[in-house]
Amino acid sequence: MPVEVTLHRAAEELTRGDLANVLRARQRLAGLVGSYPTRLDLRDKLAAVYRVLGNGVQAGRWSYLSEVRDAVEVIAFEHAYKTPVARLTALNWVGGENAAETETARTRLMALHRAATEQIQDELTVAEQQQPGRSWVTCALMAVGLAITALLIVMGAITVVRFGYRMLVA
Repeated sequence: MPVEVTLHRAAEELTRGDLANVLRARQRLAGLVGSYPTRLDLRDKLAAVYRVLGNGVQAGRWSYLSEVRDAVEVIAFEHAYKTPVARLTALNWVGGENAAETETARTRLMALHRAATEQIQDELTVAEQQQPGRSWVTCALMAVGLAITALLIVMGAITVVRFGYRMLVA
């Protein structure tokens, strides 16, 4: 179904105002945003549906890149998705900053990408610092354990061969 027809149907359903039609409009618009993730107008319409449903977190999520957005909704979105990586994932943006239609969206995406990169670098630094080094005792114990395991495997193989030989001779 063409985008304009889907938008028209979603607008009609939203105008009817009952919960079933509003949920249908949400489903249509969510499908469009999934198909056209870089179209900010579709994101704005989906945010409007979430406002009708009273879901400020999702309204903030889908209006995050808009020129005009509600600060309370954005704060709710940032509170629900606490880290920059989580926010970037939730935005479901495809194509990098250059795919954004407006300068505002590009600026916000660049800031979010920068924050997500810093978060990941910080997490990697902490993980490297927390990773304990292997001591010679640990390595020696592992070598002894592997040697014992190899010995048991060889003894088991010899036992199986002897048993098979005895069965053939008898």
